[in-house]
Parts: sequence; structure tokens; C-alpha cells
Amino acid sequence: MDAMFVIANGEQVAARVPATLEEFLVAHGLLPRSVVVEHNGQAVAPSEFAARRVAAGDRLEIAMITAGG
Repeated sequence: MDAMFVIANGEQVAARVPATLEEFLVAHGLLPRSVVVEHNGQAVAPSEFAARRVAAGDRLEIAMITAGG
């Protein structure tokens, strides 16, 4: 894996890619089950995080899941 960049929530972020989406999230301090992710414009089910590959230049939109009333 090489240090490259992906675009996460509109900002360039250094990342060790290629990696799985799950590896990317954990490396950036995010719990995979606490977020929803769009990868290159496509919604990704949490069950796909371990198989979905992230490469340099990919675009991610990551939102935290919150509970409340």
C-alpha cells in the first residue's frame, strides 16, 4: 500500500490505498458500523465495507449515524 489521497467529504485526505473501505474507515478512527458511506456516488451497504476497494482519487461521502429522540 502506498500513501495517496482520496476525497472524503469534499476534502483531500491522505490514505494508504489501495485498501478496503473498512480498512480506510478504521485507519481514520471511524467505527464501520457507526457510519453510512457513499463511494464514487454509490451508496455502500455496511456488509460490503470489507470487500469494497478504495483507490487513489476515489470520492467518499461519510456521515455519522446518530440516535436521538
